[in-house]
Amino acid sequence: MIVVTGATGNVGRELVRSLAAAGERVTATSRNISETEVPDTVRPLRSDLTDAESLRPVLDGAEALFLQNGGADAHLISPRDLLDVAKSAGVGRVVLLSSQGVATRPESESHGALAGAIEDAVRESGLEWTILRPGGFHSNAYAWAEQVRAHRTVAAPFGDVGLPTVDPADIAEVAAVALRQEEHHGRVHELTGPAPTTPRQRAEAIGRAIGEPVRFVEQTREEAREQMLAFMPEPVVETTLSILGEPTPAERLAGPDVERVLGRAPRTFEEWARRNAAAFR
Repeated sequence: MIVVTGATGNVGRELVRSLAAAGERVTATSRNISETEVPDTVRPLRSDLTDAESLRPVLDGAEALFLQNGGADAHLISPRDLLDVAKSAGVGRVVLLSSQGVATRPESESHGALAGAIEDAVRESGLEWTILRPGGFHSNAYAWAEQVRAHRTVAAPFGDVGLPTVDPADIAEVAAVALRQEEHHGRVHELTGPAPTTPRQRAEAIGRAIGEPVRFVEQTREEAREQMLAFMPEPVVETTLSILGEPTPAERLAGPDVERVLGRAPRTFEEWARRNAAAFR
């Protein structure tokens, strides 16, 4: 059996579907999961990564674990306790969803240091492990959905700075392979999209997907910062703005790892927008 944490998130949801479609026995877990959110063959159970013991009943009978890095709650997680619980439950393999920032922003507490500490715990756990380090997600564009629906407008900073965002479905497919195949033990996969795209280009792609023009309005860094502070801690905001506005060469690079693992090119933002057009209509 495979346990998927963060099963209601953009990657976890896709991973649960992929594994279930392949005939795997799957337990999907998150804080507020329900039967309506998973395929009929999947067992939904609630747990909280900030409470390692809450995972113990979820992991009963599990052979492999997909572990989120905790996102905004990463500072509340004890990764070694989580992995000790997994090991004592008989889990033999863990695939960690980490962050590209571990390599590109190691000085950042939000994007590098916390995720790096979780990676260290996974490496030292005694389990077979694979680490996935994605850059920005195509699905970050969901943050624009309300303004697109209401005004056919996208407001964002750094309109002409390109980044190779990645489809969460591609991350999920790579995770599914790593959970099921021993050859990925000890590997770190950097997961990015096929080519850099700018916020202006992504807004245009959403317009094509919904069949109506979407106007792009460029924000100043300070305007974007003020908006982001409403739902992100300040250190996260500052690092995010630095990535969006002054990406490092490594953050601009479209990497080959998705293609190496899956044998095909990563999905483009345009493909993601067409697939998820309903969210913007």
